[in-house]
Amino acid sequence: MAAFDGETDLSHDRAFGLMINTSVTLFWRTSILDQTTEWLHGHGYQVTRLDASGWTTDEAMHRDMAAALGFPDYFGRNLDALNDCMRDVVSHEYGWSAEAAGLALVFTNYETFASHCPRSAQIVLDIMADHSRIASLFGQRLMCLVQSNDPQIRFQPVGAVSVDWNDAEQRDANRRPA
Repeated sequence: MAAFDGETDLSHDRAFGLMINTSVTLFWRTSILDQTTEWLHGHGYQVTRLDASGWTTDEAMHRDMAAALGFPDYFGRNLDALNDCMRDVVSHEYGWSAEAAGLALVFTNYETFASHCPRSAQIVLDIMADHSRIASLFGQRLMCLVQSNDPQIRFQPVGAVSVDWNDAEQRDANRRPA
């Protein structure tokens, strides 16, 4: 897939909207996340969901990530190995189809991982941001959508870019129960 076309009106392209400022975007309401992933899927993106509610250890995250992206058996199950394997994902060796418009990695219930393994949770998002930037250099679209049941969750900047809330929930007032 080529880079976004500057000649086309991109105001209704959700992928462009998600990636214009950061490749890692937070979601609180699952309904907004579901609408977003439905749009992405309908526009040819591969959407790969990972439920982080059971990620109370790094090992659990590595196990699920390896299974979801088809990492090779020699995957070292540590953050350095995750970084290395994401380089192979970007080059389509595994993890997603080269025919897809892009890859949306969706982490749900991420607050569980962030509360049990805060350093690793931050580094995982940083790895995703770095590889999204690398993918874009090759005309590939890789984004990470992070759903949290904690509407106040915050992360340090990733890939030298802040992790922002989606447009519909950017204001704190929009992340309160109805």
